[in-house]
Amino acid sequence: MPIRVLFVGDIVGKPGRKTFKALVDEIKREYEIDFTIANVENAADGFGLTKKIYYDLEPYIDVMTTGNHTWDKDGIINEALDLRKFIRPINLSPIAPGRGFSVQTVNGVDILVVNAIGRIFMNPSENPFFALDELFALYPAIKVRIIDFHAEATSEKQALGWYFDGQVSAILGTHTHVQTADDRILPKGTAYISDAGMTGCHDGVLGFGYEQALERFLKGIPKRLKVCKDNLRLDGCIIEIDSKTGKSLSINRISRQFSDL
Repeated sequence: MPIRVLFVGDIVGKPGRKTFKALVDEIKREYEIDFTIANVENAADGFGLTKKIYYDLEPYIDVMTTGNHTWDKDGIINEALDLRKFIRPINLSPIAPGRGFSVQTVNGVDILVVNAIGRIFMNPSENPFFALDELFALYPAIKVRIIDFHAEATSEKQALGWYFDGQVSAILGTHTHVQTADDRILPKGTAYISDAGMTGCHDGVLGFGYEQALERFLKGIPKRLKVCKDNLRLDGCIIEIDSKTGKSLSINRISRQFSDL
């Protein structure tokens, strides 16, 4: 039997959390979803995650991935190992707290979810190609493998896709908050998209008010970014995976509007 996975792009602030919680159950029913992954690194006012927000989202999600804003809220550092569904990029410092991957069993099928972070235009980290190689060597029997690759450069994301084509079920990009139209199955069976998009306000700049962004770009004055609240949408994708081979059968983008009127 195939496994259907819902992957939700970066949840941004309270509007993103509200949108996600309002729509996710409907999407799960509609597409008969077996397993849900969401990137939550922007869930706390746009920057990081708190323990309270983790438990607010926890009933809806099987694995929560993160990225460069993983540690923006200090409290999460001490909680990382206690939050079972929380993972951080595997190629951060080898002594960073928390886990870089999670193995879950769904319908008798083991699913390995791993978070990795890019190195181009990002803070220093270990090589994601080598870190992922090392991880997969430890779990050769698990066929269903899903990577959230949190990276800035499309070139780095595409290169990772070609490198791991046929070795993993899906490589799903996050971080840029702009959903790309390159969802496809690579020749050896890996589902790929450069960026799954974001969940939250789409009438701003990457989920934040455009006024503060314009201040930065026009005047060179740093302004604290504030999460915006209009044109709320849940972005992500749905992947169907052959549970025996780990090859993906399909990947489809979704962008679902939410109105709380």
